[in-house]
Amino acid sequence: MTEVEYKESTLLPLRSGLRAFALAVLLILTTGVSHADPVRVAVAANFLSPVEVIASAFEAAGGEPVEIVSGATGQHYAQIINGAPFDVFLAADQARPARLLEQGLAIEGSVFTYALGRLVLWAGDGHQLPDNGFAGLVDHPVTRLAIANPRLAPYGRAARDALQATGQWQALQPRLVEGLSVGRALHYLATGNVSHALVAASYTHARGRPGGAWVAVDPSWHESIRQDAVRLVNGPNPAGARAFMTFLKSAEAQTILQGFGYRAAGEVTEP
Repeated sequence: MTEVEYKESTLLPLRSGLRAFALAVLLILTTGVSHADPVRVAVAANFLSPVEVIASAFEAAGGEPVEIVSGATGQHYAQIINGAPFDVFLAADQARPARLLEQGLAIEGSVFTYALGRLVLWAGDGHQLPDNGFAGLVDHPVTRLAIANPRLAPYGRAARDALQATGQWQALQPRLVEGLSVGRALHYLATGNVSHALVAASYTHARGRPGGAWVAVDPSWHESIRQDAVRLVNGPNPAGARAFMTFLKSAEAQTILQGFGYRAAGEVTEP
């Protein structure tokens, strides 16, 4: 064997060994990294701004990424019973989480009331509030009044109940515009499609809110807007969901929530 042939014969096993080592390292790098699912949170439209801030704080504290899907509570409920893989449902009422528990689609013991919502009457730019507040709406120059759909959205039910309690529901029918969610009702106001809207008080604290003025609606004119959270059976990230729900009960999350005009409510301990 020549000197050249000898060098080549000794280098071949070395090269083969290096290639095998590199391949092993590559396999470790590609298979050893965890690609955990994000925590998928279905949230009522009124709570979108607060949950975005809460999710950022959760992630900053070491929590997993949070994927937020906003919409009407009734719409989310329909998606969940049809198999939507959400981990957590932050509803704008208590009824839908309770139904999901009855149907075996939510985890027993995971439900708790995370917030109490408030309703406001909002007059858009260039429009005035009634001189004697919400009860004087029917005699006020309202071109169109936006509310959330009472059949789908708790804030829509609260708006309808308050109008009925003050004897204004029937008279204002020709001027009512219903949005799928309370967020859509606010959008109608922001774009000038309506002069007034009945929406969640949380929007008065949100960045980028539309102009105008607002007044609180007396909570005695409608049922309490108790908003319940629940973990879901079909969620792909149960550990992340538990961690997020625990954080939602924390003092930090409650401070954020109150900064958006909500009141903290009772909670239960998970098993």
